Amino acid sequence: MAVRIRLRRMGAKKRPSYRFVATDSRMPRDGRFIEILGHYNPIEKPGKVDVKEERIYYWLKQGARPTDTVRSLLRKIGLWKKWEMLKKGEDVSQITLLTQLKEKPKKKKKKKGKAAEETAPSTEEKTAPEKAEVEKSKEEKKEYQKEEKREDKPKE
Repeated sequence: MAVRIRLRRMGAKKRPSYRFVATDSRMPRDGRFIEILGHYNPIEKPGKVDVKEERIYYWLKQGARPTDTVRSLLRKIGLWKKWEMLKKGEDVSQITLLTQLKEKPKKKKKKKGKAAEETAPSTEEKTAPEKAEVEKSKEEKKEYQKEEKREDKPKE
């Protein structure tokens, strides 16, 4: 039996909370599980994580594989680093686990209106050669329109 440590969704609609569970990999996400290993609440700001450290170590020693999401959460709280040190036989007495996740800073949105005006050159700022090209293209358009009108008239 392949054991996975994964998140099991709990809570109300649009208000999720999760449990860390050890489960058979063939079971569905919210299906039967072997043991509850902790809780994760992403709704609280910052998110709150509470794990049973000894039981997670036990299942990792037994060969349980955490999902990518669980592994990233364990890294964020410091448990994964502690596990790696335990495997190597190093002293882990100084490492303390976090119970709250760090919030990512929000990205600022760029204003489109002012930024576009500043970057686009106005017609007044154009140099002399550019002005000449604009004038030339206007004249060419007028000539082309005159030729089209001549061709549209029926011959008598």
